[in-house]
Amino acid sequence: MFRIWAKIMQDGRIVRQTTYAREEKFSYSRFFEYLADICGALDIPTPVLLKPHVFHYAKFNHTVFRPADFMESVWFDKLILENIL
Repeated sequence: MFRIWAKIMQDGRIVRQTTYAREEKFSYSRFFEYLADICGALDIPTPVLLKPHVFHYAKFNHTVFRPADFMESVWFDKLILENIL
């Protein structure tokens, strides 16, 4: 089982958040699927997932998506995904 805490930040404050949990073992090859599920729950567009995002999540247990990572314009400053240990 794994859990991911997703936070939408605007002006240094959390404006929306959710916790994503699955009973299966975490798999980096399915990271985009997890990201799409999280963005659907938060009602925001899904950002472009690049290797640095996945590597940063693997090494530091969190990753940050900024407005430049989205194909559509977004109203927030950043989306943070953090692994809950």
